[in-house]
Amino acid sequence: MTIGRTRAVALVGLAGLCVDVEADVAAGLPKFLVVGLPDRALGEATDRVRSAIVNSGFAMPSQRVTINLSPASLPKTGSGFDLAIAVAALSAGHAQVPESVASTVHIGELALDGRLRPTAGVLPAVLGARRAGATAVIVPWANRAEAELVPDLTVVAAASLAEAMQWHGLASDVDQVTPLLSVATQSAHDDELDLADVIGQDHAIEALTYVAAGGHHLAMVGSPGAGKTMLANRLVGVLPDLTHDEALEVACLRSLASAGEATQLSTRPPFEAPHHTSSATSLVGGGTTFIRPGAIARASYGVLFLDEAPEFHHNALEALRQPLESGNIVIQRATMSANFPARFQLVLAANPCPCGKYGQRENSCTCTPNLRRRYFGRLSGPLMDRVDVHLTLRPVNVARLRDAELPSQSTAQVRLRVDAARGAARARWSDHGFSKNAVVPGAMLRSKRWRLPSAVSRQLDFALERNQLSMRGYDRTLRLAWSIADVNGAVTPSIDHVGLAFMMRKGAVE
Repeated sequence: MTIGRTRAVALVGLAGLCVDVEADVAAGLPKFLVVGLPDRALGEATDRVRSAIVNSGFAMPSQRVTINLSPASLPKTGSGFDLAIAVAALSAGHAQVPESVASTVHIGELALDGRLRPTAGVLPAVLGARRAGATAVIVPWANRAEAELVPDLTVVAAASLAEAMQWHGLASDVDQVTPLLSVATQSAHDDELDLADVIGQDHAIEALTYVAAGGHHLAMVGSPGAGKTMLANRLVGVLPDLTHDEALEVACLRSLASAGEATQLSTRPPFEAPHHTSSATSLVGGGTTFIRPGAIARASYGVLFLDEAPEFHHNALEALRQPLESGNIVIQRATMSANFPARFQLVLAANPCPCGKYGQRENSCTCTPNLRRRYFGRLSGPLMDRVDVHLTLRPVNVARLRDAELPSQSTAQVRLRVDAARGAARARWSDHGFSKNAVVPGAMLRSKRWRLPSAVSRQLDFALERNQLSMRGYDRTLRLAWSIADVNGAVTPSIDHVGLAFMMRKGAVE
Protein backbone atom coordinates (compact mmCIF):
# COMPACT_ATOMS: atom_id res chain seq x y z
CA MET A 1 0.00 0.00 0.00
CA THR A 2 1.09 3.58 -0.61
CA ILE A 3 1.03 6.55 1.71
CA GLY A 4 -1.60 9.07 0.71
CA ARG A 5 -0.68 12.73 1.01
CA THR A 6 -2.62 15.95 0.67
CA ARG A 7 -2.85 19.32 2.42
CA ALA A 8 -5.24 21.22 4.66
CA VAL A 9 -5.08 24.52 6.56
CA ALA A 10 -4.94 25.18 10.32
CA LEU A 11 -6.20 28.58 11.49
CA VAL A 12 -4.43 30.48 14.28
CA GLY A 13 -6.33 33.73 14.57
CA LEU A 14 -6.44 35.22 11.09
CA ALA A 15 -3.33 33.33 9.99
CA GLY A 16 -3.80 30.21 7.88
CA LEU A 17 -0.96 27.68 8.13
CA CYS A 18 -0.71 24.78 5.69
CA VAL A 19 -0.78 21.31 7.23
CA ASP A 20 0.44 18.12 5.53
CA VAL A 21 -2.12 15.32 5.89
CA GLU A 22 -0.58 11.85 5.54
CA ALA A 23 -2.46 8.54 5.57
CA ASP A 24 -0.85 5.15 6.04
CA VAL A 25 -2.69 1.85 5.58
CA ALA A 26 -0.89 -0.99 7.38
CA ALA A 27 -1.62 -4.57 8.35
CA GLY A 28 -3.54 -5.06 11.56
CA LEU A 29 -7.00 -4.92 13.02
CA PRO A 30 -9.28 -2.31 11.41
CA LYS A 31 -8.75 0.99 13.17
CA PHE A 32 -8.90 4.65 12.19
CA LEU A 33 -6.47 6.84 14.15
CA VAL A 34 -5.69 10.59 13.86
CA VAL A 35 -2.45 11.89 15.37
CA GLY A 36 -0.78 15.29 15.29
CA LEU A 37 -2.32 17.26 18.19
CA PRO A 38 -5.99 17.25 17.10
CA ASP A 39 -8.69 18.78 19.28
CA ARG A 40 -11.84 16.90 20.26
CA ALA A 41 -13.83 17.95 17.17
CA LEU A 42 -10.99 16.81 14.94
CA GLY A 43 -10.53 13.60 16.91
CA GLU A 44 -14.16 12.73 16.19
CA ALA A 45 -13.49 13.08 12.46
CA THR A 46 -12.76 9.36 12.21
CA ASP A 47 -16.42 8.41 12.56
CA ARG A 48 -17.60 11.12 10.17
CA VAL A 49 -14.97 10.28 7.57
CA ARG A 50 -15.61 6.52 7.71
CA SER A 51 -19.36 6.96 7.15
CA ALA A 52 -18.81 9.61 4.44
CA ILE A 53 -16.42 7.37 2.50
CA VAL A 54 -18.78 4.39 2.55
CA ASN A 55 -21.88 6.45 1.72
CA SER A 56 -20.02 8.09 -1.16
CA GLY A 57 -19.60 4.74 -2.90
CA PHE A 58 -15.95 4.09 -2.00
CA ALA A 59 -14.40 1.18 -0.13
CA MET A 60 -13.03 1.98 3.28
CA PRO A 61 -9.65 0.29 3.86
CA SER A 62 -10.25 -2.72 6.12
CA GLN A 63 -6.88 -2.41 7.82
CA ARG A 64 -5.22 -0.04 10.27
CA VAL A 65 -5.40 3.54 8.94
CA THR A 66 -3.20 6.16 10.58
CA ILE A 67 -3.66 9.82 9.74
CA ASN A 68 -0.78 12.15 10.61
CA LEU A 69 -1.22 15.93 10.68
CA SER A 70 2.12 17.68 10.31
CA PRO A 71 3.67 19.72 11.87
CA ALA A 72 2.68 17.70 14.91
CA SER A 73 3.45 20.53 17.36
CA LEU A 74 0.86 22.85 15.81
CA PRO A 75 -2.60 22.57 17.44
CA LYS A 76 -5.32 21.64 14.93
CA THR A 77 -8.87 22.61 15.67
CA GLY A 78 -12.29 22.31 14.10
CA SER A 79 -13.91 20.03 11.56
CA GLY A 80 -12.42 21.66 8.45
CA PHE A 81 -9.89 18.82 8.13
CA ASP A 82 -12.53 16.17 7.32
CA LEU A 83 -12.22 16.41 3.54
CA ALA A 84 -8.42 16.29 3.58
CA ILE A 85 -8.44 13.24 5.88
CA ALA A 86 -10.92 11.41 3.67
CA VAL A 87 -9.00 12.20 0.48
CA ALA A 88 -5.70 11.10 2.03
CA ALA A 89 -7.24 7.84 3.32
CA LEU A 90 -8.73 7.03 -0.11
CA SER A 91 -5.43 7.85 -1.81
CA ALA A 92 -3.57 5.49 0.51
CA GLY A 93 -5.93 2.68 -0.46
CA HIS A 94 -5.37 3.01 -4.22
CA ALA A 95 -2.26 2.13 -6.15
CA GLN A 96 -2.79 4.83 -8.79
CA VAL A 97 -2.86 8.14 -6.92
CA PRO A 98 -3.32 11.27 -9.06
CA GLU A 99 -0.63 13.90 -8.56
CA SER A 100 -3.34 16.50 -8.05
CA VAL A 101 -4.23 14.98 -4.66
CA ALA A 102 -0.89 15.90 -3.09
CA SER A 103 -0.75 19.39 -4.59
CA THR A 104 -4.34 20.41 -3.81
CA VAL A 105 -5.50 21.91 -0.51
CA HIS A 106 -8.76 20.41 0.81
CA ILE A 107 -11.00 22.31 3.23
CA GLY A 108 -14.41 21.25 4.51
CA GLU A 109 -16.49 19.34 7.02
CA LEU A 110 -18.17 16.10 5.93
CA ALA A 111 -21.69 15.03 6.69
CA LEU A 112 -22.35 11.33 7.23
CA ASP A 113 -23.81 11.00 3.71
CA GLY A 114 -20.63 12.41 2.18
CA ARG A 115 -21.87 15.92 1.49
CA LEU A 116 -19.71 18.91 2.40
CA ARG A 117 -21.06 21.27 5.03
CA PRO A 118 -20.39 25.05 5.14
CA THR A 119 -17.23 25.66 7.13
CA ALA A 120 -16.25 28.76 9.08
CA GLY A 121 -12.95 30.45 8.26
CA VAL A 122 -12.67 29.35 4.63
CA LEU A 123 -11.54 32.79 3.40
CA PRO A 124 -8.51 33.15 5.71
CA ALA A 125 -7.75 29.46 5.12
CA VAL A 126 -7.69 29.96 1.34
CA LEU A 127 -5.54 33.06 1.79
CA GLY A 128 -3.12 31.00 3.87
CA ALA A 129 -3.05 28.31 1.19
CA ARG A 130 -2.19 30.85 -1.49
CA ARG A 131 0.60 32.33 0.63
CA ALA A 132 2.00 28.80 1.07
CA GLY A 133 2.23 28.41 -2.71
CA ALA A 134 -0.85 26.28 -3.37
CA THR A 135 -2.34 26.50 -6.85
CA ALA A 136 -5.68 24.72 -6.27
CA VAL A 137 -8.08 24.37 -3.37
CA ILE A 138 -11.32 22.39 -2.96
CA VAL A 139 -13.94 23.90 -0.66
CA PRO A 140 -17.59 23.17 0.15
CA TRP A 141 -20.12 24.45 -2.35
CA ALA A 142 -21.60 26.87 0.18
CA ASN A 143 -18.18 28.53 0.64
CA ARG A 144 -17.51 29.00 -3.06
CA ALA A 145 -18.22 32.75 -3.14
CA GLU A 146 -15.85 33.67 -0.32
CA ALA A 147 -13.09 31.34 -1.59
CA GLU A 148 -13.28 32.97 -5.01
CA LEU A 149 -12.45 36.32 -3.40
CA VAL A 150 -8.82 35.16 -3.36
CA PRO A 151 -7.18 35.76 -6.77
CA ASP A 152 -4.48 33.71 -8.53
CA LEU A 153 -5.83 30.40 -7.25
CA THR A 154 -7.96 27.64 -8.77
CA VAL A 155 -11.03 27.24 -6.56
CA VAL A 156 -13.08 24.06 -6.92
CA ALA A 157 -16.46 24.03 -5.18
CA ALA A 158 -17.58 20.48 -4.41
CA ALA A 159 -20.95 19.44 -3.06
CA SER A 160 -19.69 16.09 -1.73
CA LEU A 161 -16.67 13.88 -1.21
CA ALA A 162 -17.61 12.00 -4.38
CA GLU A 163 -17.41 15.21 -6.45
CA ALA A 164 -14.04 16.08 -4.92
CA MET A 165 -12.62 12.66 -5.83
CA GLN A 166 -14.14 12.83 -9.30
CA TRP A 167 -12.21 16.07 -9.84
CA HIS A 168 -9.06 14.07 -9.04
CA GLY A 169 -10.11 11.36 -11.51
CA LEU A 170 -11.47 8.73 -9.11
CA ALA A 171 -14.96 7.72 -10.25
CA SER A 172 -17.89 7.02 -7.95
CA ASP A 173 -21.24 5.34 -8.54
CA VAL A 174 -23.09 7.79 -6.31
CA ASP A 175 -25.38 10.20 -8.13
CA GLN A 176 -25.11 13.97 -7.87
CA VAL A 177 -26.32 15.28 -4.52
CA THR A 178 -27.99 18.52 -3.51
CA PRO A 179 -25.37 20.87 -2.01
CA LEU A 180 -25.70 21.91 1.61
CA LEU A 181 -26.07 25.69 1.74
CA SER A 182 -25.42 28.10 4.58
CA VAL A 183 -28.30 29.97 6.15
CA ALA A 184 -28.33 33.46 4.65
CA THR A 185 -28.39 36.24 7.19
CA GLN A 186 -29.23 39.84 6.53
CA SER A 187 -26.52 42.26 7.60
CA ALA A 188 -27.64 44.87 10.08
CA HIS A 189 -25.80 47.58 8.17
CA ASP A 190 -27.34 51.00 8.48
CA ASP A 191 -26.36 52.50 5.12
CA GLU A 192 -29.94 53.59 4.49
CA LEU A 193 -30.10 55.72 7.64
CA ASP A 194 -29.65 59.41 6.87
CA LEU A 195 -28.35 62.20 9.07
CA ALA A 196 -31.12 64.39 7.68
CA ASP A 197 -33.45 62.49 10.03
CA VAL A 198 -31.68 64.04 13.04
CA ILE A 199 -33.26 67.37 13.96
CA GLY A 200 -32.26 69.99 16.49
CA GLN A 201 -28.76 68.57 17.02
CA ASP A 202 -26.70 70.48 14.47
CA HIS A 203 -23.75 70.79 16.84
CA ALA A 204 -23.76 67.02 17.28
CA ILE A 205 -23.73 66.46 13.50
CA GLU A 206 -20.75 68.82 13.25
CA ALA A 207 -18.96 66.89 16.00
CA LEU A 208 -19.78 63.65 14.19
CA THR A 209 -18.14 65.09 11.07
CA TYR A 210 -14.90 65.76 12.96
CA VAL A 211 -15.01 62.30 14.53
CA ALA A 212 -15.43 60.60 11.14
CA ALA A 213 -12.81 62.79 9.46
CA GLY A 214 -10.06 61.85 11.90
CA GLY A 215 -11.14 58.41 13.08
CA HIS A 216 -11.64 59.59 16.66
CA HIS A 217 -13.52 57.96 19.54
CA LEU A 218 -16.75 59.53 20.81
CA ALA A 219 -18.72 59.54 24.06
CA MET A 220 -22.25 60.97 24.17
CA VAL A 221 -24.24 61.79 27.30
CA GLY A 222 -27.86 62.85 27.06
CA SER A 223 -31.39 62.22 28.20
CA PRO A 224 -33.37 59.33 26.71
CA GLY A 225 -34.61 60.33 23.27
CA ALA A 226 -32.00 63.07 22.76
CA GLY A 227 -30.65 61.29 19.67
CA LYS A 228 -27.58 59.37 20.89
CA THR A 229 -28.47 56.10 19.19
CA MET A 230 -29.62 57.84 16.01
CA LEU A 231 -26.27 59.61 15.68
CA ALA A 232 -24.24 56.50 16.45
CA ASN A 233 -26.12 54.41 13.90
CA ARG A 234 -25.49 57.04 11.24
CA LEU A 235 -21.77 57.48 11.88
CA VAL A 236 -20.85 54.45 9.80
CA GLY A 237 -22.68 55.95 6.82
CA VAL A 238 -20.37 58.96 6.64
CA LEU A 239 -17.13 56.97 6.94
CA PRO A 240 -15.09 56.54 3.74
CA ASP A 241 -15.09 53.26 1.83
CA LEU A 242 -12.63 50.58 2.84
CA THR A 243 -9.54 49.88 0.77
CA HIS A 244 -9.21 46.47 -0.87
CA ASP A 245 -6.87 45.16 1.84
CA GLU A 246 -9.16 46.45 4.60
CA ALA A 247 -12.24 44.93 2.96
CA LEU A 248 -10.43 41.59 2.62
CA GLU A 249 -9.46 41.63 6.30
CA VAL A 250 -13.03 42.45 7.32
CA ALA A 251 -14.30 39.59 5.14
CA CYS A 252 -11.81 37.21 6.81
CA LEU A 253 -13.10 38.19 10.24
CA ARG A 254 -16.68 37.67 9.07
CA SER A 255 -15.74 34.27 7.68
CA LEU A 256 -14.15 33.24 10.98
CA ALA A 257 -17.19 34.39 12.92
CA SER A 258 -19.74 32.44 10.85
CA ALA A 259 -19.58 29.93 8.01
CA GLY A 260 -20.56 31.22 4.59
CA GLU A 261 -20.95 34.86 5.66
CA ALA A 262 -18.21 36.42 3.51
CA THR A 263 -19.88 36.08 0.13
CA GLN A 264 -18.46 39.27 -1.32
CA LEU A 265 -16.02 42.05 -0.57
CA SER A 266 -18.01 44.87 0.97
CA THR A 267 -16.31 48.26 0.89
CA ARG A 268 -18.54 49.69 3.61
CA PRO A 269 -17.20 49.77 7.19
CA PRO A 270 -18.70 47.27 9.66
CA PHE A 271 -20.95 48.26 12.55
CA GLU A 272 -21.08 46.29 15.79
CA ALA A 273 -23.51 47.10 18.61
CA PRO A 274 -23.28 44.42 21.35
CA HIS A 275 -25.90 44.36 24.11
CA HIS A 276 -24.91 45.76 27.48
CA THR A 277 -25.14 42.28 29.02
CA SER A 278 -22.27 41.09 26.80
CA SER A 279 -19.33 39.51 28.60
CA ALA A 280 -15.69 40.47 28.23
CA THR A 281 -15.10 37.31 26.19
CA SER A 282 -17.82 38.20 23.69
CA LEU A 283 -16.17 41.59 23.16
CA VAL A 284 -12.57 40.41 23.08
CA GLY A 285 -13.07 36.99 21.51
CA GLY A 286 -11.83 33.62 22.64
CA GLY A 287 -12.49 29.90 22.85
CA THR A 288 -10.79 26.92 24.41
CA THR A 289 -9.68 25.34 21.14
CA PHE A 290 -10.77 27.38 18.12
CA ILE A 291 -10.31 31.08 18.96
CA ARG A 292 -12.99 33.22 17.36
CA PRO A 293 -12.92 37.01 17.02
CA GLY A 294 -15.10 39.08 19.33
CA ALA A 295 -17.03 42.27 18.66
CA ILE A 296 -13.84 44.34 19.01
CA ALA A 297 -12.18 42.54 16.10
CA ARG A 298 -15.35 42.34 13.99
CA ALA A 299 -15.68 46.14 14.26
CA SER A 300 -12.22 46.74 12.79
CA TYR A 301 -12.18 49.60 10.26
CA GLY A 302 -15.71 50.45 11.38
CA VAL A 303 -17.68 51.42 14.48
CA LEU A 304 -18.09 49.68 17.84
CA PHE A 305 -21.16 51.17 19.51
CA LEU A 306 -21.78 50.54 23.22
CA ASP A 307 -25.23 51.84 24.04
CA GLU A 308 -26.00 52.25 27.75
CA ALA A 309 -22.25 52.05 28.34
CA PRO A 310 -22.37 52.33 32.17
CA GLU A 311 -24.55 49.20 32.22
CA PHE A 312 -21.77 47.06 30.69
CA HIS A 313 -19.83 44.84 33.05
CA HIS A 314 -16.71 46.49 34.44
CA ASN A 315 -14.38 43.79 33.07
CA ALA A 316 -15.90 44.15 29.59
CA LEU A 317 -15.30 47.90 29.55
CA GLU A 318 -11.76 47.62 30.90
CA ALA A 319 -10.96 45.07 28.18
CA LEU A 320 -11.27 47.91 25.66
CA ARG A 321 -8.33 49.88 27.02
CA GLN A 322 -5.45 47.95 25.48
CA PRO A 323 -7.03 47.52 22.00
CA LEU A 324 -7.88 51.25 21.89
CA GLU A 325 -4.21 52.05 22.42
CA SER A 326 -2.50 49.39 20.30
CA GLY A 327 -5.00 48.73 17.49
CA ASN A 328 -4.77 44.96 17.87
CA ILE A 329 -5.64 42.29 20.43
CA VAL A 330 -3.74 39.13 21.32
CA ILE A 331 -5.69 36.27 22.92
CA GLN A 332 -3.47 33.86 24.83
CA ARG A 333 -4.35 30.27 25.60
CA ALA A 334 -2.28 27.48 27.10
CA THR A 335 -1.48 25.87 23.74
CA MET A 336 -1.82 28.78 21.31
CA SER A 337 -2.26 32.51 20.84
CA ALA A 338 -4.27 34.41 18.24
CA ASN A 339 -3.76 37.98 17.02
CA PHE A 340 -6.73 39.95 15.71
CA PRO A 341 -6.96 43.54 14.46
CA ALA A 342 -8.81 46.04 16.67
CA ARG A 343 -8.70 49.25 14.64
CA PHE A 344 -12.21 50.47 15.36
CA GLN A 345 -13.90 53.73 16.31
CA LEU A 346 -15.48 53.48 19.74
CA VAL A 347 -18.80 55.24 20.36
CA LEU A 348 -20.15 55.28 23.92
CA ALA A 349 -23.65 56.43 24.84
CA ALA A 350 -24.93 57.03 28.35
CA ASN A 351 -27.77 58.69 30.20
CA PRO A 352 -26.90 61.56 32.57
CA CYS A 353 -28.01 59.43 35.54
CA PRO A 354 -29.74 56.10 36.19
CA CYS A 355 -33.22 57.61 35.78
CA GLY A 356 -32.12 59.68 32.78
CA LYS A 357 -33.72 62.95 33.89
CA TYR A 358 -30.80 64.78 35.48
CA GLY A 359 -30.31 68.29 34.09
CA GLN A 360 -33.85 68.71 32.76
CA ARG A 361 -35.56 71.93 33.68
CA GLU A 362 -38.45 70.33 35.53
CA ASN A 363 -35.82 68.90 37.91
CA SER A 364 -37.63 65.58 38.08
CA CYS A 365 -34.45 63.54 38.67
CA THR A 366 -34.72 61.35 41.76
CA CYS A 367 -31.08 60.20 41.75
CA THR A 368 -28.83 61.27 44.61
CA PRO A 369 -25.39 62.77 43.85
CA ASN A 370 -23.75 59.64 45.25
CA LEU A 371 -25.86 57.44 42.94
CA ARG A 372 -24.89 59.53 39.92
CA ARG A 373 -21.20 59.30 40.86
CA ARG A 374 -21.42 55.52 41.14
CA TYR A 375 -23.25 55.35 37.81
CA PHE A 376 -20.54 57.18 35.89
CA GLY A 377 -17.84 55.62 38.00
CA ARG A 378 -18.35 52.45 35.99
CA LEU A 379 -16.64 54.27 33.12
CA SER A 380 -13.11 54.41 34.46
CA GLY A 381 -10.84 57.41 34.04
CA PRO A 382 -8.21 55.48 32.00
CA LEU A 383 -10.93 54.35 29.57
CA MET A 384 -12.46 57.81 29.16
CA ASP A 385 -9.00 59.34 28.75
CA ARG A 386 -8.76 57.36 25.51
CA VAL A 387 -11.96 58.94 24.15
CA ASP A 388 -11.27 62.07 22.09
CA VAL A 389 -14.69 63.74 21.96
CA HIS A 390 -17.12 64.07 24.88
CA LEU A 391 -20.47 65.35 23.68
CA THR A 392 -23.48 66.43 25.73
CA LEU A 393 -26.89 66.21 24.05
CA ARG A 394 -29.83 68.24 25.32
CA PRO A 395 -33.44 67.24 24.65
CA VAL A 396 -34.98 68.88 21.60
CA ASN A 397 -37.54 71.47 22.77
CA VAL A 398 -40.26 73.17 20.73
CA ALA A 399 -38.10 76.16 19.83
CA ARG A 400 -35.31 74.00 18.46
CA LEU A 401 -37.87 71.81 16.70
CA ARG A 402 -39.34 74.82 14.87
CA ASP A 403 -35.89 76.15 14.04
CA ALA A 404 -35.13 72.74 12.52
CA GLU A 405 -37.92 72.84 9.93
CA LEU A 406 -35.25 72.79 7.24
CA PRO A 407 -33.56 69.38 7.07
CA SER A 408 -30.13 68.93 8.63
CA GLN A 409 -27.09 68.01 6.61
CA SER A 410 -27.64 64.73 4.83
CA THR A 411 -25.33 61.74 5.08
CA ALA A 412 -24.17 62.29 1.50
CA GLN A 413 -23.23 65.92 2.24
CA VAL A 414 -21.34 65.07 5.40
CA ARG A 415 -19.57 62.18 3.71
CA LEU A 416 -18.26 64.51 1.00
CA ARG A 417 -16.75 66.73 3.70
CA VAL A 418 -15.29 63.70 5.46
CA ASP A 419 -13.78 62.36 2.24
CA ALA A 420 -12.16 65.73 1.53
CA ALA A 421 -10.75 65.92 5.05
CA ARG A 422 -9.44 62.34 4.89
CA GLY A 423 -7.80 63.18 1.57
CA ALA A 424 -6.01 66.16 3.12
CA ALA A 425 -4.80 64.03 6.05
CA ARG A 426 -3.67 61.25 3.72
CA ALA A 427 -1.67 63.69 1.60
CA ARG A 428 -0.01 65.10 4.71
CA TRP A 429 0.83 61.85 6.51
CA SER A 430 1.19 59.29 3.67
CA ASP A 431 4.98 59.71 3.53
CA HIS A 432 5.08 58.69 7.19
CA GLY A 433 2.83 55.65 6.70
CA PHE A 434 -0.42 57.04 8.17
CA SER A 435 -3.78 57.73 6.55
CA LYS A 436 -5.77 59.55 9.26
CA ASN A 437 -5.08 61.88 12.14
CA ALA A 438 -6.16 59.56 14.96
CA VAL A 439 -3.25 57.15 14.38
CA VAL A 440 -0.46 59.72 14.04
CA PRO A 441 1.98 59.39 16.98
CA GLY A 442 1.94 62.27 19.40
CA ALA A 443 5.72 62.55 19.19
CA MET A 444 5.39 63.39 15.50
CA LEU A 445 2.76 66.06 16.12
CA ARG A 446 5.07 67.62 18.71
CA SER A 447 8.15 67.36 16.51
CA LYS A 448 9.83 70.42 15.04
CA ARG A 449 8.28 69.73 11.63
CA TRP A 450 4.63 69.66 12.82
CA ARG A 451 4.68 71.50 16.15
CA LEU A 452 2.08 74.24 16.42
CA PRO A 453 3.20 77.77 17.37
CA SER A 454 3.09 78.43 21.10
CA ALA A 455 0.46 81.13 20.56
CA VAL A 456 -1.84 78.49 18.98
CA SER A 457 -1.26 75.70 21.51
CA ARG A 458 -1.14 77.95 24.59
CA GLN A 459 -4.49 76.72 25.92
CA LEU A 460 -3.40 73.08 25.73
CA ASP A 461 -0.03 73.88 27.29
CA PHE A 462 -1.74 75.64 30.16
CA ALA A 463 -4.17 72.72 30.67
CA LEU A 464 -1.29 70.25 30.71
CA GLU A 465 0.58 72.40 33.21
CA ARG A 466 -2.48 72.55 35.49
CA ASN A 467 -3.06 68.76 35.19
CA GLN A 468 -6.34 69.35 33.37
CA LEU A 469 -5.00 67.11 30.57
CA SER A 470 -2.87 64.01 30.67
CA MET A 471 -0.07 63.62 28.16
CA ARG A 472 -2.28 61.19 26.27
CA GLY A 473 -5.14 63.70 26.34
CA TYR A 474 -2.79 66.42 25.10
CA ASP A 475 -1.80 64.37 22.06
CA ARG A 476 -5.38 63.29 21.35
CA THR A 477 -6.56 66.90 21.49
CA LEU A 478 -3.85 67.86 19.00
CA ARG A 479 -5.05 65.11 16.64
CA LEU A 480 -8.62 66.34 16.96
CA ALA A 481 -7.50 69.91 16.21
CA TRP A 482 -5.88 68.70 12.99
CA SER A 483 -9.14 66.93 12.03
CA ILE A 484 -11.16 70.11 12.68
CA ALA A 485 -8.72 72.03 10.50
CA ASP A 486 -9.01 69.46 7.70
CA VAL A 487 -12.81 69.59 7.72
CA ASN A 488 -12.71 73.40 7.53
CA GLY A 489 -10.11 73.43 4.74
CA ALA A 490 -7.28 74.92 6.80
CA VAL A 491 -3.66 73.99 6.17
CA THR A 492 -2.78 73.93 9.88
CA PRO A 493 -4.92 74.25 13.01
CA SER A 494 -5.63 77.76 14.22
CA ILE A 495 -6.13 78.92 17.79
CA ASP A 496 -9.91 78.56 17.24
CA HIS A 497 -9.51 74.97 16.04
CA VAL A 498 -7.37 74.09 19.07
CA GLY A 499 -9.85 75.81 21.40
CA LEU A 500 -12.78 73.92 19.90
CA ALA A 501 -10.87 70.63 20.15
CA PHE A 502 -10.14 71.32 23.83
CA MET A 503 -13.79 72.14 24.53
CA MET A 504 -14.93 68.97 22.81
CA ARG A 505 -12.36 67.00 24.74
CA LYS A 506 -13.66 68.40 28.04
CA GLY A 507 -17.30 67.92 27.09
CA ALA A 508 -18.06 71.65 27.12
CA VAL A 509 -19.81 71.66 23.71
CA GLU A 510 -23.58 71.23 23.87
